[in-house]
Amino acid sequence: MNHLLCFGLGFSGRALAVRLAAAGWSVSATSRIDSGAEAIRNLGYRGFVFDGTAPLAPTVFDGVTHVLASAPPAEDGDPVLRQHGGDLAARGGAIRWVGYLSTTGVYGDHDGGVVTEGTPLTPNTERGRKRLLAETQWLDLWRHHGLPVHIFRLAGIYGPGRNQLLSLIDGTAKRVIKQGQVFSRIHVEDIASVLEASIERPRPGRAYNVCDDEASPPQDVVEYGAELLGLPVPPAVPFEQAQLSPMARSFYADSKRVSNHRIKSELGVRLRYPSYREGLAALARDLKR
Repeated sequence: MNHLLCFGLGFSGRALAVRLAAAGWSVSATSRIDSGAEAIRNLGYRGFVFDGTAPLAPTVFDGVTHVLASAPPAEDGDPVLRQHGGDLAARGGAIRWVGYLSTTGVYGDHDGGVVTEGTPLTPNTERGRKRLLAETQWLDLWRHHGLPVHIFRLAGIYGPGRNQLLSLIDGTAKRVIKQGQVFSRIHVEDIASVLEASIERPRPGRAYNVCDDEASPPQDVVEYGAELLGLPVPPAVPFEQAQLSPMARSFYADSKRVSNHRIKSELGVRLRYPSYREGLAALARDLKR
């Protein structure tokens, strides 16, 4: 029996868990709080509390064949490895696949240029630097203990319940203009497809960019979403004048076009939503039902 253990059942992990559970897999997952673990159990999975400050019971790993980690790293790196690096190394023979969800922020700023998995990793934000440290720690388990680790560098994620259409509907969408700024994106269901493809074709030690085919200026996405919904296009706001949260502002520190060639050539992935247009159009149809 295949058994997936997710450290953190976030947006991406949940999309994968739903698919694998439907295919007959067992699923376990963690949350940082009791209510989150209870919500996991209500989905029919095994749920555990893990906040990085104390280890899980050793029995949690019994029967686990696949691991997906997405917990945010701390200053000293990944909390999963802080508590369970030794446990995972010791179970390397039983665990057939490990995925670590990182970010394309590890590449830093490239002034709109193209980055591939071979591009030097030069993060210029604290979030990117922490993710790079965690990547290195996970890959060390592969190098030194043979744990079958795979790194997935995710672009900006959107999907049901988390997309530009909803901010347009509630009136919070901003058409922020920063000269030369482009972002890469990925629909959450395409993330799940990439992870499934990697499980079927494991290549331990490999890193994959997970993004769609078209990096684009963020204001274009807002405008297209407004057109789909028949709503007024929000006025343009210069980046310098935009009132953005620290997290939102940090995304504008990097401008690059992320290549997704490797997920296609090595994993055989065919994106269901090759650009934000197809993704937003499908989400708009769902909203109108």
